[in-house]
Amino acid sequence: MSDADCPDDVDDVGGVDDVAGAGGVDWDAEAASFDDQPDHGLRDPEVRRAWAGRLRGWLPGHPCDLLDLGCGTGSLSLLAAEQGHRVTGVDGSPAMVARARAKLAGHDAVFLPGDAAAPPVGEQRYDVVLVRHVLWALADPGRALRHWRGLLRPGGRLVLVEGVWGTLAPVGIPADRLTALLAPLAAQVRVERLSQEAVLWGRAVTDERYAVVATV
Repeated sequence: MSDADCPDDVDDVGGVDDVAGAGGVDWDAEAASFDDQPDHGLRDPEVRRAWAGRLRGWLPGHPCDLLDLGCGTGSLSLLAAEQGHRVTGVDGSPAMVARARAKLAGHDAVFLPGDAAAPPVGEQRYDVVLVRHVLWALADPGRALRHWRGLLRPGGRLVLVEGVWGTLAPVGIPADRLTALLAPLAAQVRVERLSQEAVLWGRAVTDERYAVVATV
């Protein structure tokens, strides 16, 4: 599973069928062009600054241990590392992992190939589990959330960036469903709406995009 599972190329009139089969995509083959999406590669300085600002608001203000699941090529991992956090990234695509390792060379970060729903981190526990555009594509998001909650230290937080894409046959997970799944798992849940923040996506969007920060 990779952050590439986000259907950023879906518009209001088509493309959803391709996205619905996201699990069948060869993400190793997609890795070379993955960063071409503005919110994946964060190559535009404005887009990069916007995501860096959001992360500062979601993450602790002191260095912490962060697990980035479905990390893709490591763009958010890099922002977190630059803010002083110790990063472990997991992605199902070895090619994505290789690019993330190269992108974060010299930083306090390690990247592992593996399943984002059940990451291969053993008994290690984290202060933050960060997941962008992965949960919606999982067969049992509730089960994944319970597992991720178990990877957190007391007082830790889940930072989940999700959405609903398309109008003819929408795919995704609405914010109200995600908050309901989190209710028995978290002491506090905060939702930030992101649809109107065009700078985050490199373009204006009309679908539902949001972040949930859940403190356990």
